[in-house]
Order: sequence, then C-alpha cells, then structure tokens
Amino acid sequence: MANEAHAECVSELEENIAKNTGSTAPEETTVEPEILEECAAEEVAADNALLEEMTRLEAQLAAAEQKAAEYLDGLQRSQAAFANYRKRTEAEQVSWRSVANAALLARFLPILDDFERAFRALPPEYEGQPWLDGITLIRRKVAGILEAENVQPIVVQPGDAFDPLYHQAVFYQEVAGFEEGQIVAEVETGYTLGDRVLRPSSVVVAKAPFVAPAPEVEVAPSPEPADVIIEETVEECCCSEEETCECESAA
Repeated sequence: MANEAHAECVSELEENIAKNTGSTAPEETTVEPEILEECAAEEVAADNALLEEMTRLEAQLAAAEQKAAEYLDGLQRSQAAFANYRKRTEAEQVSWRSVANAALLARFLPILDDFERAFRALPPEYEGQPWLDGITLIRRKVAGILEAENVQPIVVQPGDAFDPLYHQAVFYQEVAGFEEGQIVAEVETGYTLGDRVLRPSSVVVAKAPFVAPAPEVEVAPSPEPADVIIEETVEECCCSEEETCECESAA
C-alpha cells in the first residue's frame, strides 16, 4: 500500500509539472515543499494503516490458533475418554461372560459327582450291561463338556499341605504319620476354571495330637520352728502375774 501511495504521489507530481510546462516530457523543475510533505504524510498514513491491518490480522490468527488448540485438546480428550470407555466395557463384558460361564459350569459338577458315586457303588454283576454303557457314555459327555471349557480337577494327594484357596476342611482328625495341617483324605473333588476356583476340594485335615497337661504337685508347708511357736504363745497370754492366768487354767 505504501508503494502504491508513493506511485500515485509521483504520478500526480508529473502531471502537475506537465500541465505547468505544457509539455509531456518533464524537465528539471523544482517541487514545492508542501507537496513533498503531503506525499510523505500520505506514505506515513499508509504505513500506519498497513501496520494496524497486520496487527489486527496477527491477533485474529493468534485467536484462531488458540481456538484450534483448544478444539484439538478437547478432541484428544474425547478420544481418550471414549477409548477408555470402550476398553472398560470390553473388560466388563469379558468378566460378565466369565462369571456367567462359571456359574453355568458349576451346575454340572454335582451331576458329575453323582456319576462318580454311582460308579463307585456299582455292583460287580452289573458290569457289561447295555444300559450301563449308555450311562457311561453320558458321563463321558459331561466330563468332555467341562474339559472343553478348561474345567480341570484339583489334584489332591495325602500328605499335601492344606491351602485354603483350593481346599475346604470338612473334618479335623488326629492321624498317625501326618503332621498338623496336612491333608489326610479327599472327600469331594474340587475344580478350577482357568485361574478361577469353581469349587474347592473338600478334605480331611490332620491335627496335632492332644497332650494332657502335667498334674500339679502340691507342696506341703514346712513345719515352723519350736522357738517361733513358744514366742507366739507368750505373746497371746496377756494376763498379769498377780491375777490367775486364764491361759494356764485353760491349758
């Protein structure tokens, strides 16, 4: 803008000079100081206007950049919050499915227990019966479903240490050859689903033998010396010499 104002001012000067001289080719002439001051003032005003415009545009640009940064920060926060929400929702869904599967699979355990008890109490004469083969097949299918869902039995051996996380004590008994806190026998098999315990194993736990306390021995008091007894007797007799001693008459 300053260059344009300067060019306009120069063109006006040339026109004025041409009019005054009556020729289009300007010759060496003198320019009045008022015209030069006017041109300089116009250039300064144009420069000031340009600076003001640049300042205004820079302020607008800074405000726009600040708003853009705020919008970007809000967008990033929203994206992070949404990502956390999605992760939390997915984790909750996995947990809910795991709990639902665990509750459903736990209902199969009593059925498997009944099969085990029935086969342990099966009379020998029933071996080889067709209907028994069908029951055995059902038992295998139930066990296969549990195994396919990663349900594993808790292995318990006599002499293992009692662990409250995997074992449930149903009885404490003094058994020779077992230390206190060792498992004597398994009453009911426990199962796990991955890292989750579906049902702890019911076991019999050994306890320390009862030791009767030693009887207390009563110590008889030692007899007092004779001189002490005599002194006590003299102190107890409070009668004077003139009066008849009631202590002696009583004796």
